[in-house]
Amino acid sequence: MLLRILTYNIRRGGKEHENALAGVIRACEADVVVLQEATDPAVVGRLAAAAGMEQCASRKGESLGFLSRRKVRQFGWHKPRISRHAFLEIELPDTEVRIFGIHLSAVHAAWTERRRTEELRALLKGIARHQQGFHVLTGDFNTLAPGELLDFRKLPGRLRALVWLSGGKVRWRTIQIILDAGYLDAYRFLHPKVPGFTFPTWEPHVRLDYLFIPVRHTPQLKSCEVLDLPGAREASDHFPVLSVVEVPPQRPLSAAIPVGLGELADANGIVEDLQP
Repeated sequence: MLLRILTYNIRRGGKEHENALAGVIRACEADVVVLQEATDPAVVGRLAAAAGMEQCASRKGESLGFLSRRKVRQFGWHKPRISRHAFLEIELPDTEVRIFGIHLSAVHAAWTERRRTEELRALLKGIARHQQGFHVLTGDFNTLAPGELLDFRKLPGRLRALVWLSGGKVRWRTIQIILDAGYLDAYRFLHPKVPGFTFPTWEPHVRLDYLFIPVRHTPQLKSCEVLDLPGAREASDHFPVLSVVEVPPQRPLSAAIPVGLGELADANGIVEDLQP
């Protein structure tokens, strides 16, 4: 079965941009949409209705939410103590697939890059025991991949000042940690020579939005594209990223590997709102 997964930062809750956002989401024809900055449940509900999605979920003030074309088996938010944003785990029906939605701390500076590495390590620690299960990590990582450059001259003055105050140079380590943990950067694997900038839509010059899949599942990765669709530049400051993966069917219950938010909590901290 082919599964279309969209990650989309809708910018400051998406309020007053619902029509443009819904148009972009409809055009992507995704099965599951992982949203960042989805802080207003009312907006998320309107997006789901306008995009023809059967289910949606978000929490007021929390960044991550989702839309799904079919009812999911369960979902929940998980917040390690050190993280600014809770991670989102979505368990899909009729498969063994789990999607982990991620929104790491923003601001391009050495201080926040260190924080992003800590946030990511907390998540990886929680799911390490479940590496054999099919899963993806997707969202706005707010950082650069190895070998990619950021032109600091394009940053607003206050952000350039933060870079200077934090040492004048940012060591981009977060994505390397993911790669070292056995994951594949889906877009860069399929497009080794294409920049794939996702931010900002009015002057794209940096790639912040990703999907990662375990390396052993590379053959199941079919596509990953940054979509500059009509209306996308007006809808948000991020372009959506659409990935297509071939997912395995659900195994018999006796053979299934349990992966649960409760186990994540044991490793990292607090789990809230596990929902069927």
